[in-house]
Amino acid sequence: MAELLKNLYNKEYMTLLANTIETEFISFDSDNFLQSIFFDNWQNLELKQRMRHISTTLGEYLPKDYSKAINILQNVFKKMNNAYALENMIFQDFVEVYGLEKFDISINALGVFTVGSSSEFAIRTFILKYPQEAMEKMLLYAKSDNEHLRRLASEGSRPRLPWAISLPLFKKEPQRVLEILEILKDDESAYVRKSIANNLNDISKDNPELVKEIASSWIGESKNRDMLLKHGCRTLLKQSDRETLELFGYSKPDFINILNFQYSTEVEMGEALNFSFNIVSEKKLGKLRVEYAIYFLRKNQQRNKKVFKISEFDSQEKEKRFLKSYSFKPISTRVYYRGLQKLSIIINGIVFKEVEFTLF
Repeated sequence: MAELLKNLYNKEYMTLLANTIETEFISFDSDNFLQSIFFDNWQNLELKQRMRHISTTLGEYLPKDYSKAINILQNVFKKMNNAYALENMIFQDFVEVYGLEKFDISINALGVFTVGSSSEFAIRTFILKYPQEAMEKMLLYAKSDNEHLRRLASEGSRPRLPWAISLPLFKKEPQRVLEILEILKDDESAYVRKSIANNLNDISKDNPELVKEIASSWIGESKNRDMLLKHGCRTLLKQSDRETLELFGYSKPDFINILNFQYSTEVEMGEALNFSFNIVSEKKLGKLRVEYAIYFLRKNQQRNKKVFKISEFDSQEKEKRFLKSYSFKPISTRVYYRGLQKLSIIINGIVFKEVEFTLF
C-alpha cells in the first residue's frame, strides 16, 4: 500500500524545519515546538489538518509581529530543500492564517513561497478578499521571467481548482482570468501550459460557449498551443460536443461499423468487465476518437455516466481491433452497487454500441 500523503509531515521533516528556523530566529524553542506538533491526536489528523496544525503552531512560537515572522519564514524557506515541495506548503498556509489583513506583505511572500512549491491554494483567499488588487498582481506574475510565478498566475485563478475553495466570481465572469491566459497561451514552459489547459477546462464547465470561441480563435498557430487547447477542451470532448469534436478534426464517422463485439454479461464485484470489438470501414479509418462509457448504478437506482478514452488515432488501415477492461475493485473515489449497469462504445462522439451487464 502506498504511503499516505499526510505522513510526509514526519519527525524528519519537522526536525529539519525546526532546526532551520533556529538558524534565522535564535530564540525559537525547537523542543517545545516539536512536542506541540506531535500531540496526542496527531495520528488522526489528515493532510490538510496537519498542515493547518503546523502553521498555527508556528504562529505560537514565532514573533507576534507578522512582518517579522514572515521575514524569518522567507529566509527559512529559501534554505529548505525543494524536494519538500508539498511539505513546504505550510509556509503558504501560515500566510493564509495570519496574513490576510496584510495584503502587500503577504502577496509578495506567496510569490517567494511558490518557487519550488506552490501558492495556488493560499492565494485564492486573497483573490476573494481583494479581487482587484490580487488580480493586478497575478497579471504581473503572468509576465514574470520565473515559470513558477507564471504558473501561479494561472493555477491560482482557476475557477474550480480541485481541493481548494472555488472562485464564484470567475465561474460567473472569467474575463480577468482570460487576460492571464491570453498572456500565457504560448508559454515556453510545459508546466505553465498544462495549468492554462486546466484553467480553460475549469471555465468550460460554466462557460462552454466561451471556451469554444477561444479554442476556435486560438487553434492552428502551433503544435504546443493545439495540444494545450485539446487538453483544455477535454470535458467538452468527453461530453461529445459536436462543435468541439469537429474543431479537432473528429467528424461524424458515417463510414465505419463495429463488428465482433464481445463483453462480460456478468461481472463479480472486485473483478473486471472485459470487452472487445473491431472497428471496420470500406475505406481508411481516418481520424477517430474511441471511448467507452459506463453508466454506474447508484444507491438511488439512477445511473451515473463516466466516459473513458480508449484511443485516438489517424489510421490508413480499414480495420482495428480493441480489447479493454474495467476493474470493479474497490477504490476510494467511487462506490459500486450491485445490479444492472450499462456500457456504451463511442466513436467521434457517436454511440455505436450499447449493452447492459450485471455486477453481482
